Amino acid sequence: MKITFYDTRITDDYHMVLVEEKALECDKKSITNSADVAEMMQLLEMDKLGEEHCYLLALNTKGMLLGIFLLSKGTIDMSLLGIREIYIRALLTGASRIILCHNHPSKDCTPSEKDIVNTKKVKDAGDIMGVELLDHIVIGGQSYFSFREHDML
Repeated sequence: MKITFYDTRITDDYHMVLVEEKALECDKKSITNSADVAEMMQLLEMDKLGEEHCYLLALNTKGMLLGIFLLSKGTIDMSLLGIREIYIRALLTGASRIILCHNHPSKDCTPSEKDIVNTKKVKDAGDIMGVELLDHIVIGGQSYFSFREHDML
């Protein structure tokens, strides 16, 4: 499958639009579980990043990847996560489902309290808008933590 990375831009008449930044090829046909996401995100070498990076994966109802967005690039132990910015991107792609994925440079994939609180806020907002948060995956080294697999969604 082609993995397309997008960003948003403001046009001269102040409309937000999607802009394709780059694309990578991946052997996966669709995303069916958390391990698929963790494996796919290793293409970005998230385990080697020195700061937290948070990504949004936008999917359709069949689990086909519509696009990936870099939501934030933070510090060694935190990054900002704006719910509004998440759902602007999801809605612009027509996503009905989303997955969040971020790394912990410490290589410890245990979610922080802030990760847990933010995930609940994102899920609650998505429930209101009809965009399901399928999972939030934390990558730490070669391991990952899935909120879905740990019944935290």
